[in-house]
Amino acid sequence: MKTLKVFLFLLTLTVGIAKAQFTRAELQVSGLNCALCAKTTEKSLRALPFIADVKPDLMRNIYVLTLKNDKPVNFDKIAAIVHEENFFISSLKATFNFDNVKVVNNFFGYGGNTFELMNGAGKILNGPVELTLVDNGFAPRSVSKKYLSRLSADTAGNPGRIYHLAI
Repeated sequence: MKTLKVFLFLLTLTVGIAKAQFTRAELQVSGLNCALCAKTTEKSLRALPFIADVKPDLMRNIYVLTLKNDKPVNFDKIAAIVHEENFFISSLKATFNFDNVKVVNNFFGYGGNTFELMNGAGKILNGPVELTLVDNGFAPRSVSKKYLSRLSADTAGNPGRIYHLAI
């Protein structure tokens, strides 16, 4: 029975992947204190294969990332670049298009990874929705602790890395 549940879950995750996508992200970085540091980080972000454009807002220490629609996004690579430059992510908000995407038990799949909505119970998601990554390294500790204390016990059988999101 458990095998059947896992199969149905994986099938559901793969049904809507063709049109599902992250379209943009807003990355707030702490520790930027000079234009050269910001420019170096911007250049490194632009080199990622799934990023189409980067627009920095140095007054708020934010990078607005336009994401390519034909490449899956790897949030861990974004975090690695920020951390390699010796900065920290204050927040990472990404807009996901939920058209043709099934969310099952607060889980959905994209790009070979699984995403768990930490506060998605009872919400119907259609079209573009802004989501905040709440995993360690993507949000302040207080935010991660608040959401990750409610982790689902049934994550076995989910493909790829599991990211945790708040709406």
